[in-house]
Amino acid sequence: VQLVESGGGLVQPGGSLRLSCAASGFTFSSWVMVWARQAPGKGLEWVSTINSDGSPGYADSVKGRFTISRDNAKNTMYLQMNSLKPEDTAVYYCAKGNLFGSRGQGTQVTVSS
Repeated sequence: VQLVESGGGLVQPGGSLRLSCAASGFTFSSWVMVWARQAPGKGLEWVSTINSDGSPGYADSVKGRFTISRDNAKNTMYLQMNSLKPEDTAVYYCAKGNLFGSRGQGTQVTVSS
């Protein structure tokens, strides 16, 4: 299993970023995929889930601002993040199956003016 996150960076409050998670080594289309994040000094937090049928779930803290999607033909999952807030600052990870499944190395998102 290999998961590679990308798309993080520094953005001002109110800005947008699109994260990508490139997957390989397993049948991506058959699996639930998860976005999680870890802020400095805090534990791992669930952000969003997308089921194999594309149905999404979101944490209350990101609902209405973040959109999860997947492209099974490209073995890639995405997280469109809009209206970013300083409290969204964290390392963002994609994971296979559940919050504690195989994860990538993460991508840093910093929201600051």
